[in-house]
Amino acid sequence: MEKEIKLKPIGIIHTPYKEPKGIPIQGRFEKGIRGTIRLFPEYQAGLKDIEGFSHLILIYYFNRSKEANLMGKPFLEDQKHGIFTIRSPHRPNHIGFSIVKLETVKEGILTFSEVDILDNTPLLDIKPYVSYFDSRENVKNGWLNKHFKDGKIPKQTIL
Repeated sequence: MEKEIKLKPIGIIHTPYKEPKGIPIQGRFEKGIRGTIRLFPEYQAGLKDIEGFSHLILIYYFNRSKEANLMGKPFLEDQKHGIFTIRSPHRPNHIGFSIVKLETVKEGILTFSEVDILDNTPLLDIKPYVSYFDSRENVKNGWLNKHFKDGKIPKQTIL
């Protein structure tokens, strides 16, 4: 049974990235880049105690993606993989998430680093990154394992 789900942004993510070219594949590969979130006033009370967390999980809407595919070619590969095994924005619901490092919180504006998000992206939710819950042991990384030999970061980390 399909039912429509309506989501509305709780804020806007601002970053230096105006287009996909130049964005790292994950923000942790470009630690010095900063972004901000302007949380809408009606949601700012939800920030209480957020300063106690070093990292946040941002859930957002890929608002510039105009297509949805079940197969996609990640930029680390020349072959296609299923959309649920890659982090492409061209997903059925265009939902993305990033783990960022919280830097400051002031008057409803969060500053963060480790950015991999386009400027003016609608923010849907914020969750705290909790190492006790979010880190796992004995993780399998599927087709990506061949790109992380000896735990080293692949050469191609920027789009």
